[in-house]
Amino acid sequence: MINEIKSDAEQRMKKSLEALASAFNKIRTGRAHPAILDSVMVNYYGQETPLKQVASVNVEDNRTLLVAPWEKNLVPNIEKAIMMSDLGLNPSTSGDAIRVPMPMLTEETRREMVKQAKADAEHGRVSIRNARRDANSVVKDLLKEKEISEDDQRRAEDEIQKLTDRYIAEVEKMLKAKEEDLMEV
Repeated sequence: MINEIKSDAEQRMKKSLEALASAFNKIRTGRAHPAILDSVMVNYYGQETPLKQVASVNVEDNRTLLVAPWEKNLVPNIEKAIMMSDLGLNPSTSGDAIRVPMPMLTEETRREMVKQAKADAEHGRVSIRNARRDANSVVKDLLKEKEISEDDQRRAEDEIQKLTDRYIAEVEKMLKAKEEDLMEV
């Protein structure tokens, strides 16, 4: 029973890390990376569809993404969707391909992105702590119902705390790597 509670808490903590990694992918560095366009939605026959479902996104060079739509008639829709996204990118069309150059980042922009990364990391830490709180609450309920002993409760809470510490350390490691990546010129 306690193992199930720990397993559930660990699954939630893993999902928090995955969400943080996804959020970090959306914070762009000076380099081109296809994940930057993951949040772009394209009008595909009246339906909002993720860009990666209607086109391939590849890195052309260090500072340019190449978007190749599956259908030629989607080029203007994709270009418009990229411009309307809040990514600050200006695509240029050449034939049936769209090139998305990554603008140079200023020192101020880099600092803003680091602030965003820190905020995302804090959300990740809060999410991990919430998983710990919920797991500890279930353990306390089991103690109240006399399904486990006080020793079992203390042992379970210690193990859940160790899990929490491990995942929070992972968040810190991810944040440090992202900060270094962003501040690198």
